Amino acid sequence: MNEFSYTKIEECFKALKLDISSAELATIASDRSMTPESLDDIAFLFDYLSKKKKEATINMIMKTSRLPSKNPKTFDNFDFNLIKGRPEELEKLRSLPSLAMIHAHKNIAFIGPAGTGKTHLAQAFGYECCQQGLKTYFIKMTELRDRFTNARKNDKVSSVLNGLVRPSCLIIDEVGHCVFDKENTRLFFDLMDRRYNKEGSFNVVFTSNKVPSLWKDNFEEDDALLCALDRIFDDAIVYTIKGQSYRGKKLENVVLQTSAVKYTDSSETPTIK
Repeated sequence: MNEFSYTKIEECFKALKLDISSAELATIASDRSMTPESLDDIAFLFDYLSKKKKEATINMIMKTSRLPSKNPKTFDNFDFNLIKGRPEELEKLRSLPSLAMIHAHKNIAFIGPAGTGKTHLAQAFGYECCQQGLKTYFIKMTELRDRFTNARKNDKVSSVLNGLVRPSCLIIDEVGHCVFDKENTRLFFDLMDRRYNKEGSFNVVFTSNKVPSLWKDNFEEDDALLCALDRIFDDAIVYTIKGQSYRGKKLENVVLQTSAVKYTDSSETPTIK
């Protein structure tokens, strides 16, 4: 077994959180006069175990992400050919699967009319994060409002905020579909502020049918909202999608009409024309 193989096994040890180095393994192999074939079997075993653990981790991350597990929205099943634009803009859209945005701490906003693929793209980004072992959480804006309101009533604000700060990728869907009162707007700012100062790979992904300048219509505390927007868009990329909805493209419209009923006499059974 060559040096590269020992390094590969050491990577498996780290993935399995085993406190043993490739140098220690090499010493054991030398002391016990292990054959190359024996070492290959060890490499195969630990590679299998590390892959199995990674798969279990991904499954758990997907389960807690609240992303759809049945027929998930992915970049592979998104039709990029339906999106038109300048080559450099299309290149930025197609680069989303690289997850460069989350590693660069750049927030993302998908803005456009209903049915143009905003939520699909947001969920596809979250799905890819899950596949790379990055914790992700999907929540609609109405759910976030209710989560904040209930937290205030039950004195669980800190716990709720901690839970929303923890994921690497937080996806907030349908901004602008509900109104946040002053207290909830302040909590929204607290959430954005804590994520803004978060360390590691992280970002927030938004979808909305309103441009960010109109988000103020749905928040009742202007100062807190302005501070939140300042942190959200300090380093972000906004994808504005224009055009008609994709929904209903496979709609089959069947037109039917009832026949008129003819009454000849009140005592007679009605007949159909």
